[in-house]
Amino acid sequence: MIELLTQLCTAKGVSGDELSVSQIIEKEISKYAESVVIDRNNNVLAIIGDTTDHNIMLDAHIDEIGFVVTYIDDEGFIKVSSCGGMDYRVVQDTRFKIITEKQEISAVVCCMPPHLSDGGEDKAPCADSIYLDTGLTASEVKEMVGIGDFVAFDVTPVKLMNNRFSCCSTDNRAGCAVLLRTAQMLKEDPANTGVTFAFTSQEETYGKGAMTSAYSVNPDEAISIDVSFAQQKGVSEVESGKLGEGAMICISPVLSKKIYNKLIALANKHEIPYQIEVTGGITGTNGDKISVTRSGIPTAVVSIPQRNMHTPAEIISIDDIENTARLLFEYIKEAY
Repeated sequence: MIELLTQLCTAKGVSGDELSVSQIIEKEISKYAESVVIDRNNNVLAIIGDTTDHNIMLDAHIDEIGFVVTYIDDEGFIKVSSCGGMDYRVVQDTRFKIITEKQEISAVVCCMPPHLSDGGEDKAPCADSIYLDTGLTASEVKEMVGIGDFVAFDVTPVKLMNNRFSCCSTDNRAGCAVLLRTAQMLKEDPANTGVTFAFTSQEETYGKGAMTSAYSVNPDEAISIDVSFAQQKGVSEVESGKLGEGAMICISPVLSKKIYNKLIALANKHEIPYQIEVTGGITGTNGDKISVTRSGIPTAVVSIPQRNMHTPAEIISIDDIENTARLLFEYIKEAY
């Protein structure tokens, strides 16, 4: 699992530029699925079993937050705009990769020395003040970097103590790992129902991948896998789950009560650790979009607890990935 997470999280796939991640997932899911395609939106759709009578769609988004190049000034500094909910508190002096057609170019965010600041050095920079420095001259930058190139975090994964893993983009490559582990389980112990695994694009910016995938698959039901807030300093217990204590099963008025109640019952039956997450409205995940596709698709959302969301140092528990996959496997085995 560490090897798989490392491969997934170090692949560059900013929202709208996910093809390299799609190709990695295509290769991995092909070990288990009978049919695998990458569609025109860079979604990876894979089928295990016979979906004729009943089809469960499992969704996990593959994109990550990042930047897109908007301007290059006369000194060679690169202005960028956010793709997704970038946390500007953590970007100063952070390492990035500019993904050009020919190569990846290392860059860091320009950072004002505190000695020269006006006393506001502890404040998060505003979006308009973010520039990247590649070390190249202005002419070299303009020759090698194009307006519209995507920019991703450049982070080395770290295995922490207590079976925890830290890197950028565990939101939501951890969810992708859950689906791949579930597919492996189904390959070893097939179910009576068919399952479509949908690894979807552009969740961080619009949710287009989930909408188009749900429309084309038209499943009988769906479960979307994402990450949610884990407890840490300053985060309320009411608004978060705990690392290592299992999947967070979401209860929401926009979700299927039948599905989330069955997930809870199965977790209890098979002694799979889980947690409850309650939202009074939409979930902020692909589940919202899937649930209103076509005439409506009964949908649930299951999340992996994560610390430091939308930063280069996101943290998840590998135990939570395994237990979430176990829960999905048991649901599929008893779903039809």
